Amino acid sequence: MTIGSTPGTGADPAAFTAAARTQWERSAEGWNEHTPQIRAWLRDATDAMLDAAGVAVGRRVLDVAAGAGEPTIDIARRVGPTGFVLATDFSPAILRLAQENVERAGLANVQFREADATRLPVEDASFDATLCRLGLMLFRDPAAALREMHRALRPGGHACTLVFSAPDRNPCIGILMSTALQHAGLPPRDPFTAGGLLSLGKPGLVDELFRAAGFERTTTTKIDAPFRLPSARAYLDFVRSSASPIQQILGALPPAAADAAWSEMEERLGRFSTTDGWVGPNELLLTVGRR
Repeated sequence: MTIGSTPGTGADPAAFTAAARTQWERSAEGWNEHTPQIRAWLRDATDAMLDAAGVAVGRRVLDVAAGAGEPTIDIARRVGPTGFVLATDFSPAILRLAQENVERAGLANVQFREADATRLPVEDASFDATLCRLGLMLFRDPAAALREMHRALRPGGHACTLVFSAPDRNPCIGILMSTALQHAGLPPRDPFTAGGLLSLGKPGLVDELFRAAGFERTTTTKIDAPFRLPSARAYLDFVRSSASPIQQILGALPPAAADAAWSEMEERLGRFSTTDGWVGPNELLLTVGRR
């Protein structure tokens, strides 16, 4: 799953998960409708992730936080009919959309299971690769999710994740959050708070979590992933249709006040407009580890 967030860490684990699930249940359709834009945005990064994890014909792959199934389809095509993919997500609504998308693609080597990433319903050492694209940073306990991904791997198998890097390398997220908080009269938030989009962006943090979960030969690579859209407004349309923390912040404001916030965001994001459209800079961290 991708552009979304979870509630603050002050909530107990059950409440945290329930609130996050509710967000994605409400946003599943909007996220799915933007699949073409998401695919174009993350095409190169997804290919790099599959390469790093050794996804190939005949492999068994676990796709954690699979969302609407767009990366799942790429995985399933790579492993072919002799391979197998299990796609998991904690949102029944988005998982149903993923199943529809996979069936529409004519793929019969994928199964789906509703699951919390910190308690994966899979046998030990049952997969050749475990993947999580732009999901790990949204978990309340990413360390627990990595331990589960490690447990699911066969010896010699690889886990690979993609997360957003540092705040200064992802300025659009900062513009969205700072503008929303200002208009809501709220204080700035620590971008590294658990469950936030940038929570794993500190240098070395993801590698540290991988090693603590038991992975060996852990490496992280920075990937430039600009989001290319016709305009800043098109980007905000995407944000407004996803499980974005911006929606939570502005949802409590009167409509006129919320509209003012969205207008300021569009104006500030306009700095990334070019003669060929809008290009929002993003940097991702691709981390791979071996069991």
